[in-house]
Amino acid sequence: MASEMVMVDDVAFAPELTLTKPLALLGTGITDIEIHFLQIKYNAIGIYLEKDIIAHLSSWKGKSATELADDDTFFEALVSAPVEKLFRVVVIKEIKGSQYGVQLESSVRDRLAAIDKYEEEEEEALEKVTNFFQSKYFSKGSVTTFSFPTSSKAEISFVTEGKPEAKHTVENANVVEMIQKWFLGGSRAVSPTTVKSLVEKFAALLAQ
Repeated sequence: MASEMVMVDDVAFAPELTLTKPLALLGTGITDIEIHFLQIKYNAIGIYLEKDIIAHLSSWKGKSATELADDDTFFEALVSAPVEKLFRVVVIKEIKGSQYGVQLESSVRDRLAAIDKYEEEEEEALEKVTNFFQSKYFSKGSVTTFSFPTSSKAEISFVTEGKPEAKHTVENANVVEMIQKWFLGGSRAVSPTTVKSLVEKFAALLAQ
C-alpha cells in the first residue's frame, strides 16, 4: 500500500527513500527567521534514517520527547550510529546558494574549532563545500540532499529546475560529522522544529 506523502508547509516528502537500504522519514521541519514579528520560512527539511538506528539507542528506551530534546548525548548517538542517513532540504524562499554555503561553513567551522579539530584538512574540505554552493541559486522548489552512506562520507546533491544535478563528495570525517550535527545537533541544530519532530518520533519508537 502506498503511504501518504508527508507535507511540510507546501512541500511533500515521501515517507520512505532508499539509498542502499530503505530509510524512513523520522523528522521534518523548517528553517525560518523572524523579522519585525514576521516569520520568514526558508527551507523545509526531511530527515531520513535507517530504521535499524533504534538498535543503537537502547539506552534511551522509555524517555519522553522532552528528556530526549534536553540530552546532548542522545543527539551524539544519532550522529555516530553506523547507519545510512539522508537529509533533504527543499527551498521555500529563494536565496543565493552562497548565503546557504556560508551559513553551513560557519556552523561547521565553529563546531570544529570548539573541539580543536579545525586543521588544514578540515579547512580545505569545508572550502570545497562552500565553493560548491557558491555558484548555485536556490530558487523555490530547489532540492539539496545530504546523504551519508557511511559516518565518514557525505554526498551533497543539488537539483534545480532546468539544470543538471550537481554533486559533491566530502570525505573528511570531521567535516562530515559536523554537517550531520548542523541538522541533528539538538539545541544547537539549524532547525528547532526538525529537532522537536525527531524527538517526538523517537520517543514513540523507543516506547515500543
